[in-house]
Amino acid sequence: MTPPNTQRLRFRRMRPTDIDLMADMLGDPQVMRFYPAPKTREQSARWITWNEENYAEHGYGLWIVETRDGEFVGDCGLTWQDVNGTSRLEVGYHVVPAKQGHGYATEAAMACRDYARDVVGSPELVAIIHPKNEASERVARKLGMHRFEDDHGGIVPVRTVLGMTFRS
Repeated sequence: MTPPNTQRLRFRRMRPTDIDLMADMLGDPQVMRFYPAPKTREQSARWITWNEENYAEHGYGLWIVETRDGEFVGDCGLTWQDVNGTSRLEVGYHVVPAKQGHGYATEAAMACRDYARDVVGSPELVAIIHPKNEASERVARKLGMHRFEDDHGGIVPVRTVLGMTFRS
């Protein structure tokens, strides 16, 4: 299953044939500027495999996001992440440079937030963000998230964790 289509976007599972799209996006220094380094083609293939494993184990992961016309926008979805030693469900998103600044990350992330609440039944959702990634923090705040804590165990020495709890 995937989140339902939004006004402008549709979701689908990643597959090995997406390697060119994913390697171009995850290898782009602008997209990956808040990661230690852009990903290689091999690391991008592993990213796809990791998401296929997430689909098999949890029924969700990061999905390919496309416009309704089939143009590649990026990826967005739900993955389990370690935050200070606790496993937390995170909404994550990447958007190709040509599509940034048009509200696609927010639109996709809102659909994933609703999926986490309504389908997964998660009691909370977080976004783990590099402290200097203001655009990503704006997206998380538009979802209704607020600052939860700082994480001290990731690949970046300190990451900002925004989150929200869902009422049952």
